[in-house]
Amino acid sequence: MTTRDEIWQQVRELLDELFEVPAEKVKPETRLYEDLDLDSIDAVDMVVHLQKRTGKKISPDDFKTVRTVEDVVNAVEKLVREG
Repeated sequence: MTTRDEIWQQVRELLDELFEVPAEKVKPETRLYEDLDLDSIDAVDMVVHLQKRTGKKISPDDFKTVRTVEDVVNAVEKLVREG
């Protein structure tokens, strides 16, 4: 998972696997809490799975401001780029 497109695809697959969110519902501007009805426990679960997929430790601070799917992609892309 190194390119933005690969990260985007992984996030879409993860949302489908974990929360049964259809791919067509996942857009960059899709809000995690309001549009997808995720809660903070779901967000933690998603971070744990992203850590496994990237092999990188994700800081909780990096995800405090995450509100949309694009925010998730940006955070993971930054993590991968820095690592």
